[in-house]
Amino acid sequence: MVPLLLRPSLFRRLTAFMGWTSASYALVGVFLLTVFLIIYIWWPIAVQVLAYIDWGGQWWRYFDWLLVGIFLFMSLTIMSGADIRADALIIFVGALGGLVIESWGTQSGIWWYFTAQRPPLWIIPAWPIASLTIDRMVRALILFTTKYTKGTKEKKQSPLCSIVSACPRSLGVVLNFKTLYWLVFPAFYALMLFFVWPAMGKSMTVMAVLLVTFLILTPTDHRFAVLTFLAGAGLGYFLEYWGTTRECWTYYTLQKPPLFAMLAHGMAAVAFWRAGEVVEMVWGKFC
Repeated sequence: MVPLLLRPSLFRRLTAFMGWTSASYALVGVFLLTVFLIIYIWWPIAVQVLAYIDWGGQWWRYFDWLLVGIFLFMSLTIMSGADIRADALIIFVGALGGLVIESWGTQSGIWWYFTAQRPPLWIIPAWPIASLTIDRMVRALILFTTKYTKGTKEKKQSPLCSIVSACPRSLGVVLNFKTLYWLVFPAFYALMLFFVWPAMGKSMTVMAVLLVTFLILTPTDHRFAVLTFLAGAGLGYFLEYWGTTRECWTYYTLQKPPLFAMLAHGMAAVAFWRAGEVVEMVWGKFC
């Protein structure tokens, strides 16, 4: 008997359903190679983590199932709709942006790692992988909201559309995203100011606040910005919960995790998306 997943017809259906392309296997291969190199180069850290598991007893009670779940989710997600050219840009911006963010946070004392490195290089590869995952999550959210728009286009118009004009339902959805944008991002901005205020004396903190101010005041696509923020914050919750409860990194508030840290992943994702647009524009002029 051939296992179900090894049957060619079922495997083709699975790959089609998951949106895997020829580039998907290369991408996940690079991801796994990166993880292997991190473990190999920083083996003492891996030994320290594995020491918490009682391999001679009920090891499953001490095994980090959350980390495995996050790892599997990100591995499968980044394989969906992989494209070498587009993903290379995401990886580049994510790695560079992650290095800047980690440098800012650790140098200003907003958070620190158990290794006391400022920042530790082994955490930087996590940023482009998270960026790829968020990209796939945003694609799914766009597909969902687009289907919702098409599915409700022929239904009764919203009260707002009735007042403004005989506009289609799709415009009503766009207006809702615009409203959501100006509700979500100013609220995050206020939370950011409150959270980073103790480090406002640092030049990097001032630059971070100015950058976020510029990004919020110059929206280019309200729907994409909101969905990117939500996807980043959603993934950020699990990443921050894992990191702070395992004391891999700690914030100055000692919260596990602080609300700002979770939402900051959403803002970082928006910043990376906007930075990617700039890189594409500049690259297009010279190539």
